[in-house]
Amino acid sequence: MNSKTVLITGGASGIGLAMVKKFASAGSLVYFIDTNKSEGVRVQDEATDQGFQIKFLEGSITDYAQLERLIQTIPGKIDTLINNAGISHIGKVENTTEDDFERLFQVNVKGMFNCIKACLPKLKENGGGSILNMCSVAATIGIPDRFAYSMTKGAAYSMTLSVARDYVQDGIRCNCLSPGRVHTPFVDGFLAKNYPGQESEMFAKLAATQPVGRMGTPEEIAEMAYFISSDAGSFITGTNFNIDGGFVGLKM
Repeated sequence: MNSKTVLITGGASGIGLAMVKKFASAGSLVYFIDTNKSEGVRVQDEATDQGFQIKFLEGSITDYAQLERLIQTIPGKIDTLINNAGISHIGKVENTTEDDFERLFQVNVKGMFNCIKACLPKLKENGGGSILNMCSVAATIGIPDRFAYSMTKGAAYSMTLSVARDYVQDGIRCNCLSPGRVHTPFVDGFLAKNYPGQESEMFAKLAATQPVGRMGTPEEIAEMAYFISSDAGSFITGTNFNIDGGFVGLKM
């Protein structure tokens, strides 16, 4: 990935930030989109001080016109697009409001569509490249109280297959990653909000749902993303990769 141009959405924290650092450390020119201006600027400034090529683009993936303008500020081609940005929701059908449903659809489904559509001209200009969509184990198995979230990740999986099929002749590969539970700031915030005083106990319970006995790390997800996106993964397209500590394969 040395000297290649990579665009990552949701790159200011968690898994996205780990990906930004991984690709930049390998010599890639990394652009990342995020709505969190303060964190985005901080990540960019720290990376610049360390000699990495990282550029923060402030914006929302739900606004196609804005997104298209942002992508046009990237000079030349794009080698790799990673659709990482996403939001979560807890609830069954009956306690998912219409606003909840629409909010998740806008970010997790329409946002991914917007990014793919806006980046395709630059990927074609490059003579091909890689698109990697962040999916979830929730796309392929039933997880309690994750109705709206699972819906969006099922859509991400289907989009991956469709794009892989439609653009294989253009040299564009499209795959998706399906993590299990990963220890990110989102998890810590969720536990602090919903289980005050019981964070450690609940963290251990969530970690134990993976057969390997722990949550994944953002860095582990980033390593897999790097392999799939690199030339070493050039024979891979139209594939969903579970990276979940055995959650799917050892429990079904």
